[in-house]
Amino acid sequence: MNEFHLDRRQVRRNFSRAATTYEQHDVLQREVQTQLLERLDFYKEQQPARVLDVGAGTGRGSELLKQRYPKAEVIAMDLALPMLRAAKAHSSWRRPFARVCAEASALPLADHSVDVLHSNLCFQWIDDLPALFGECMRVLKPGGLMVFSSFGPDTLKELRAAWAEADQQPHVSRFLDMHDVGDAMLAAGLRDPVLDVFRYTLTYSEPRKLLVELQGLGATNADQTRGRGLTGKSRYRRMLAAYETMREDGRIPATWEVVSAHAWGAPVGQPRRVSGGGEIASFSIDSLRGSRR
Repeated sequence: MNEFHLDRRQVRRNFSRAATTYEQHDVLQREVQTQLLERLDFYKEQQPARVLDVGAGTGRGSELLKQRYPKAEVIAMDLALPMLRAAKAHSSWRRPFARVCAEASALPLADHSVDVLHSNLCFQWIDDLPALFGECMRVLKPGGLMVFSSFGPDTLKELRAAWAEADQQPHVSRFLDMHDVGDAMLAAGLRDPVLDVFRYTLTYSEPRKLLVELQGLGATNADQTRGRGLTGKSRYRRMLAAYETMREDGRIPATWEVVSAHAWGAPVGQPRRVSGGGEIASFSIDSLRGSRR
């Protein structure tokens, strides 16, 4: 399913460097966040006890989750420690949330301990989908809700095409499409997944403005096969010239394909797949008492 791999250390490095500049460039992230929060209307329980924000970044989403669920324990989790340090600014004494440095594919939480799992534009930076959704399935309570957004393969297609005119090296990260994501969710045992695709087009006065924004967001190439040396000036100029041919109404377009989804934690006892191809079914001790003669 997945023919490419991300350099996790590079992903962490990119976002760590962007911690102080991220909120200067996160217009799209905030728009997607607004749409994602609407999916929480599907959660009909009175008040969740624990809400997990995976890939919380600078904590804007965590703050909104705490506003929505003031009595819940809200945990902002991110793999980049500088991002979590920046998130402290959004955690007030009236509405505090916890901050935990960890990876989404290895959540440091107990089985069935999360009522609502939220993640805004983080999952595209994880290439091991079975591990990712296996962990989501593991920590979600039965009937718990997971909502997330992720970038799809048409994201930055103009920039990718422009670089293809300059050389054959991967300069733009690749992302999985909705079908791969949906298949991985079902394979992990998540219930009733619903996925939608939205496309946004942002425009810029020149291609360099987009590159500055990507750098400020930490959303730069982390593909393991990326070139490690400096990009030559001639190739860079060829890329800029190719991008200029796509100018529309005096502006440079950049497409962002966003996959938005939600799913539910499975009932106790439903098997979930684990690495190695096996399956595990979990039961409480109380449910097993009296069953042995």
